[in-house]
Amino acid sequence: MTQYERMKAGLIYDPGDEEIMKEQMPYLDKLWEFNNLKPSETEKKEKYMKEVFAECGENCYIELPFHANWGGKNVHFGDSVYANFNLTIVDDGEVYIGNKVMFGPNVCIATANHPINAELRDRMLQYNKEVRIGDNTWIGAGVIIVPGITIGSNTIIGAGSVVTKDIPDNVVAVGNPCRVLREVGEHDKEYFYKNEKIDWENL
Repeated sequence: MTQYERMKAGLIYDPGDEEIMKEQMPYLDKLWEFNNLKPSETEKKEKYMKEVFAECGENCYIELPFHANWGGKNVHFGDSVYANFNLTIVDDGEVYIGNKVMFGPNVCIATANHPINAELRDRMLQYNKEVRIGDNTWIGAGVIIVPGITIGSNTIIGAGSVVTKDIPDNVVAVGNPCRVLREVGEHDKEYFYKNEKIDWENL
């Protein structure tokens, strides 16, 4: 089994392998060009995402800069995904992001991990575990999501949280490590911030 095949199988592998680096480097060059687009060049942004990402739905938007180990090659976007500045996706493994997901600034999603065993780390080896985020979920500013995590649909991850365990649907979760604070409920249909009511009739 080649190092590339080991990488795709989620096994421990050498990310500096010549075959892997030969395939990876052109994506990084394309990413450099993407990050040097003007804010007004929205069509070129969309073209990049459609061509480079594993999947990209309609009406997706990324505020630059965007950082990704493979330029987004292993990123799957649903429809209407919005990412604020400095989204970092360590996409050595697959990342699946649902429809209408929002990312605050400085979010980091990692799929790559390194073995605890010091001898293996000394050899600069790693492995990758996919990350999944459900529909209509909001990932707050500065959130870190570690390898192998699944976050449910309609969920909010509070700013600065470090997500080390799976988070279910329809909850607000915060902290380091990130824990469920409460369910999304009736109160949220009436109030948008503390005791400030939603003026539904004007929206």
